Amino acid sequence: MQQATTLLSIDTPGRGLTEITRAVAEWLAAQGVDEGLLTLLCRHTSASLLIQENAAREVRSDLLDWLERLAPEGDHYAHDDEGPDDMPAHLRATLTGVNLSIPVIGGRMALGTWQGIYLAEHRRMPHRRQVAIHLLGQ
Repeated sequence: MQQATTLLSIDTPGRGLTEITRAVAEWLAAQGVDEGLLTLLCRHTSASLLIQENAAREVRSDLLDWLERLAPEGDHYAHDDEGPDDMPAHLRATLTGVNLSIPVIGGRMALGTWQGIYLAEHRRMPHRRQVAIHLLGQ
């Protein structure tokens, strides 16, 4: 059994989805594991991880619009330590999740044809985010 771990740093441009599939796939390829399980953890409470459509941009923009409707900015939240986008960012991260588990088959992530891995930045300002990646396999 083989294990490997790394921290992937991602600079976000502000609210939106940043695809990280290629960076994760390149790291995985360098590990030499044929079969196993890859886990990813976003180390932040106002950002999250998604596996989502990576062909049609409209899917991603519709998803972001939907999250905005579910957790809008405003002055109706008690928690606003870092501004009016702070609590809505926490709610959006709660809805979308901070961790992923992806099987590795034949040395590659077993993602579907149109699936990509995204870091969802839920704050308005750019941030540097970290994703912890752990691989267990053979």
